[in-house]
Amino acid sequence: MKHAAPTHPHAIAARADRQAEAQAMGIDADFIAALVDRFYAAVRTDADLGPIFGARVDDWPLHLGQMNRFWQSILLGTGSFTGNPMMKHLAIPALGQAHFERWLTLFYGTLREVAPTPEARNHIGAKARMIADSLLTGIRVHRDRDEALSSKVELPHV
Repeated sequence: MKHAAPTHPHAIAARADRQAEAQAMGIDADFIAALVDRFYAAVRTDADLGPIFGARVDDWPLHLGQMNRFWQSILLGTGSFTGNPMMKHLAIPALGQAHFERWLTLFYGTLREVAPTPEARNHIGAKARMIADSLLTGIRVHRDRDEALSSKVELPHV
């Protein structure tokens, strides 16, 4: 299900601004597709993350399409992603900080290889870290019931 395009002038202008900023850094739909494909190829062969994804992803083309829509929504403001990443991650019993650190390490490595500009690398890397931090914090609060967040989340930067 696709979201309707924004109709409010402010929303339309904000989306156009976000897309123009991304374009200026070299970020477009083709770049995002290449990033997603290359990153998840690395994930699938990774000793730590490969088995986690392999046990949950039955249809890789479908998953890659979903991840493309996710990153296009994040980076281009397309609004094309539907889903609940938090619930998906909460459902993985042993998922923890080490997994998010590994995910970021692979993601940053892919970014260093394919980012069209240093600005794109830094921008996308910061978004990835923010997402990982949010998911890990949500897991600690909702799944692990660590409402005080007794241990600080420390994830690597790009």
